[in-house]
Amino acid sequence: MQTKLIILFVLIIFGSCVNPQPNKSRVNTLPYYNDASFTPQWLKPSSEELDTFHKIPDFNLTNQDGNSVTSNTFSNKIYVTDFFFTTCPGICPKMTDNFVKIQEAFEHEDRVMLLSHSVTPTRDSVPQLKLYADDKGAISGKWHLVTGDQAEIYNLGRREYFVEEDLGLERDEDEFLHTENFILIDQNKHIRGIYNGLNNASVEQLIEDIKLLVNDL
Repeated sequence: MQTKLIILFVLIIFGSCVNPQPNKSRVNTLPYYNDASFTPQWLKPSSEELDTFHKIPDFNLTNQDGNSVTSNTFSNKIYVTDFFFTTCPGICPKMTDNFVKIQEAFEHEDRVMLLSHSVTPTRDSVPQLKLYADDKGAISGKWHLVTGDQAEIYNLGRREYFVEEDLGLERDEDEFLHTENFILIDQNKHIRGIYNGLNNASVEQLIEDIKLLVNDL
């Protein structure tokens, strides 16, 4: 009898290894974030506090297809945003590969979109972005790679998405913006998460958190 129990235990352990359980979001609902400290605020979607909570403001940029991209492009959409440049030899290729994974996970979910801002917009023209987007398999209308006014892009990154982690450090508006962070935005333009775009586990968690937001729509 003892031998049979040992064999059964081994089979259960082996089975759990070859058939791992899918990742799940760490929580039943995602927090909201109001500033660069990324201190989680646990609010109900119906909370009146959200009326004055930080939201991503209007913007006007141009994507790889030469089309205008504004906040209205993401109306009632969940999206993930990052900041990159097409000639980046360092962290950007890995970040872009992980954006490809996110696109694949939600390819048929119209309520989920991606937004990549060029931090060298004078170099990353529309044709350059188009070449890069086609090479990476970015789906037009789902994954927007945008260029535009550098001051607007840098302001969005630092003061609206809080994408840099150097809290309290004053930066010149022309100082280079470079970060591996991905930011998750919900359908109401609220920030719901920050993730390390170079870390596979963090990206997998982001995918699960997106699913959680989709289920709440």
